[in-house]
Amino acid sequence: MKTALADAIAARGYTTLTPVQQAVTNPDLTGADMLVSAQTGSGKTLGFGLAIAPTLLGDAEKFSNASAPLALVIAPTRELALQVKRELSWLYAGAGAVLASCVGGMDMRTERQALGRGAHIVVATPGRLRDHIMRGSIDLGSLRAVVLDEADEMLDLGFREDLEFILGEAPDERQTLLFSATVPAAIAKLAEGYQKDAVRISTAAAEAGQHADIEYRALNVSPRDGENAIINVLRYYESPNALVFCNTRAMVARLTTRLSNRGFAVVALSGELSQSERTHALQAMRDGRARVCVATDVAARGIDLPNLDLVVHAELPGSHETLLHRSGRTGRAGRKGVSVLVVPPVARKKAERILNWAKLRAEWGPAPSADEVTAKDEERMLNDEAWSEAITDAEAGPVAKLLEHFKPEQIAAAYLRMFHAKHSAPEDLGDPGEKPAPRVAFGPSVWFSVSGGRAKGAEPRRLLPMLCKAGGITRDDIGAIRIGDTESYVELRKPAAAGFKASIGDKMRVEDGAEVAELSSPPAMAQRPGGKPGGKPDGKPRTGPKPEWKKPAPKGPPPASQLDDLPAILPPEDRAPKPSKPAPKSTAKVQYDDAPAPRHKKPKEGTAGSPHRKGPKPDFTRDGAVTDAAAKPKYKGKPDSYTKGGAPTTGKASSKKNRARTAAKAAEGYTSKPGSKPAGKPGAKPFGKPGGKPFGKPGGKPAAKSGAKPAGKPRTGPPKGGAS
Repeated sequence: MKTALADAIAARGYTTLTPVQQAVTNPDLTGADMLVSAQTGSGKTLGFGLAIAPTLLGDAEKFSNASAPLALVIAPTRELALQVKRELSWLYAGAGAVLASCVGGMDMRTERQALGRGAHIVVATPGRLRDHIMRGSIDLGSLRAVVLDEADEMLDLGFREDLEFILGEAPDERQTLLFSATVPAAIAKLAEGYQKDAVRISTAAAEAGQHADIEYRALNVSPRDGENAIINVLRYYESPNALVFCNTRAMVARLTTRLSNRGFAVVALSGELSQSERTHALQAMRDGRARVCVATDVAARGIDLPNLDLVVHAELPGSHETLLHRSGRTGRAGRKGVSVLVVPPVARKKAERILNWAKLRAEWGPAPSADEVTAKDEERMLNDEAWSEAITDAEAGPVAKLLEHFKPEQIAAAYLRMFHAKHSAPEDLGDPGEKPAPRVAFGPSVWFSVSGGRAKGAEPRRLLPMLCKAGGITRDDIGAIRIGDTESYVELRKPAAAGFKASIGDKMRVEDGAEVAELSSPPAMAQRPGGKPGGKPDGKPRTGPKPEWKKPAPKGPPPASQLDDLPAILPPEDRAPKPSKPAPKSTAKVQYDDAPAPRHKKPKEGTAGSPHRKGPKPDFTRDGAVTDAAAKPKYKGKPDSYTKGGAPTTGKASSKKNRARTAAKAAEGYTSKPGSKPAGKPGAKPFGKPGGKPFGKPGGKPAAKSGAKPAGKPRTGPPKGGAS
């Protein structure tokens, strides 16, 4: 061991090394890759700090000028990374090492500047370190050693890809140390891929038993006494630092508020807090300004509090690994610790299963009662060292004055009162195995009305405490509460009614000026026919038979009476009701003489109306005959000008004359070019419902529209493109 490191260890008061520290510092393993299974609190941080020292320093006693990093330590959480940096800082201080950190939540520019100035050892979290590598802020080309601390936790948090990227960027010739509480298959595979002939180290302490310095207690509590049991546990042990674990942020906030209201110096620690808030919370615990920390599992790793003697599991962890990591915050460096599990009846089997998987034995029993907490307080008070210390000269005068003015009994009573005032009173706990007592009949009652109902936001949860406080009654004295539109009604036990009226006074008013009046009989809205819900608000039962559920009318054609309202111009055959569902298509082909060719089929070349017809386009006439297309002269004017007898209109008339001529021709029954509107009133819409479907095929477009699908009924009039 280097002289500078040995001096640093002696200055910290270490006399012997832990088993894991002795194993990794074995001279035969100098420079070798190691896969170490070490439990939390076994001293592994100091262990790998000593293990990589020969690789980093070689034969030298001190480091040279800092440039590119020589060692890289990767930890899963910010707290653990900062803790590792603190430990390595004092260990390598005498050797002149420069350390830098790269953790999430910190200013990246500050970290980049520190890396630019140079560092011998870099402690980082996987995500932030990968960002620095990709940005070119750190050069890993000179690395001699890489340490993965809590490797199993990093894999559980989803850092496998980041770790593989980082190890791939590091030089092949390096010393790689993996420290993990457990060695599952994923850790073994990672070690196989990125270590060379790694030495497997499992300390005897880890094999013999988990957390030998930690006493496990499992407390049976009733479902209603979970938080009260936590208060009594904290008061019973009075640990300088205690850590209370919850599963959710909501529970952390709730329990922190409850403990703060009971006088505990408490801080919260959860993932929603910023890095500065988490740092301040932990510093308050170290400074003694706070004694209780309520945290989620994000704090299960990386918290190192020197006087943490108590860990309370307010909610059971999800796995035995989490239980070990939580409990591992106490019982460190030879100190004794206590890990307490609060177990309601419904969680008994889960607690036994977790303890069995963790190979732990817990002492089962009830939570400390109020009398036990009081007795423990008296024991601590009488065993205080202040009783055995001699009275100093500065204290002699005030002591004589107290004895002159007060009797010894009065002085003792005053001291006892002041002692209890500094501590929160314990809670009375129920028997966890006691079955709930059957509900007692409410008995004779009296009804009262309270002004203000639903319109003013009255609610039972607001009326109940208001009436209890104003009337000097308990919630057990109140029965039913009914909220009306303008008034609310409350049922009271008859024996408590007289005291209630006396407490609220002659004015019969409570908070917010609400008036209270006694009723001679129960209100109508309080009566429920047959004791079943579903009665009318006025308490009267339903009259008549139960209404039957009526099946909605099936969708189909409108009644025949509605068809008579259709326009008279619609032919009778088209006014017949449509079938509710389209008839199945027939496989037989029906061809009408005057039916147009379907648009989805390619017409034969040369046929009338075909877009592929060769030759000039024919023109329409009044009687449906086709004029000779070759004789049709070129003309100027509107493309839909009407013709008579096949002769086109000549001349270029004004638009007004063209419109007049078009209307006159249409009135005489002349037809227009294909795709124009149907004969009749110029601009008229197709028959039937506006925008409706064609009469034949459901889903088709209107038959009169250009490009429409073929209608289901024969077209009356000349076909598209001329006569067939």
